[in-house]
Amino acid sequence: MDHASGSGHGTHNHPGHSGTSWRMAAQATLHCLTGCAIGEILGMVIGTAAGLHNGATVTLSIFLAFVFGYALTMRGILRAGLPVRQALKVALAADTLSIAVMEIIDNTAMVAIPGAMDSGLTDALFWGSLAGSLALAFVITTPVNRWMIGRGKGHAVVHAYH
Repeated sequence: MDHASGSGHGTHNHPGHSGTSWRMAAQATLHCLTGCAIGEILGMVIGTAAGLHNGATVTLSIFLAFVFGYALTMRGILRAGLPVRQALKVALAADTLSIAVMEIIDNTAMVAIPGAMDSGLTDALFWGSLAGSLALAFVITTPVNRWMIGRGKGHAVVHAYH
């Protein structure tokens, strides 16, 4: 990627400018969704397989989504040479709101879909609901990320380390 020209990152804006591209916001959301989805799916699978109560399964999924979401961001930042403590601070600043919105949306959807949380791992309802809830989280979180990036926050803070 050519950072001097912004190639591959959409429009770079200064805080307060509203020209942030939807493409850039979607890329940031997809990056965040990748880590969240790993944790979310792992938590739902573990909770369902272990027969945990729905509340415990959701809690585990949220915890793992944050862990994997932050870890994925930190991986790239650590490659740039930042110490672990600083990389964690950047990941927290970049991803916390995005992950929180995703987790609210996808877990609310999973709980709201009749039978989704009570279905088994071999049930199409479980997997369809999980895929649908993550897709909904992507759609709703993309404008949030666009708003944050346009203000120099969220994934905009990570771009300096790529």
